[in-house]
Amino acid sequence: MDDELNALRRSRMRWNTPLSEPHAELLLDRMDLGGGLLADLGCGWGELLLRALDRAPGLRGTGVDTDPAGLERGRAQARDRGLADRVEWAETEAATWAGPADRAFCIGAAHAFGSTKAALARLAQVVPSGRLLYGDGFWAAPPNPAAEEIFGPDTLTLPALLDAADDAGWRVLHLSVADQLEWDDFESTSRAAWQEWLLAHPADPRAGEVRDWLDRRLREYVRDYRGVLGLAYLVLGR
Repeated sequence: MDDELNALRRSRMRWNTPLSEPHAELLLDRMDLGGGLLADLGCGWGELLLRALDRAPGLRGTGVDTDPAGLERGRAQARDRGLADRVEWAETEAATWAGPADRAFCIGAAHAFGSTKAALARLAQVVPSGRLLYGDGFWAAPPNPAAEEIFGPDTLTLPALLDAADDAGWRVLHLSVADQLEWDDFESTSRAAWQEWLLAHPADPRAGEVRDWLDRRLREYVRDYRGVLGLAYLVLGR
């Protein structure tokens, strides 16, 4: 898919995770934001990072991601909100950012570290003393083979995810999971911009590829992982 359509695909999304506005506010409350440095590893366009900076005037931020389009979107939003002088953007792999940080976000980016267990261990080095908002998928119900193929063999159950956090030296200060409405909204908004584009450009040479992706994504969600894959949000401390 070309750069124009790739940039368009996430344009209707608030952030790239199943998370409502009230749920996000709860998580930011639990992070006990103050001064120091907050690193968002695998930040995308850094919407949650910018909201944290809005809340805590003494906080500085660093957004780390490999997607240049996402980082440019984050820079533009930071300028629009008057936050550009308090946030830096690093186009690099999350696993290579050394830190240290006083607070960190890592949501849906465990794959950048190799696995959930590797991510939690590495993040303990990035945040030697402070809090981490960690978001990761888990099996909420036994997966079928198709779901296992989509999400890989390293996806854990929720008890195993909590064990992995404990093994890495973290204390669980808060636990919540995305509900079904958050998941349905996330999946719908992840398709919305392309759905709108397809309706407006049915004869475009790229339309067939877009249609195939949209149909496959909806089919996989409904048939294979809706209600099966969960998303846990853990506020961890050390």
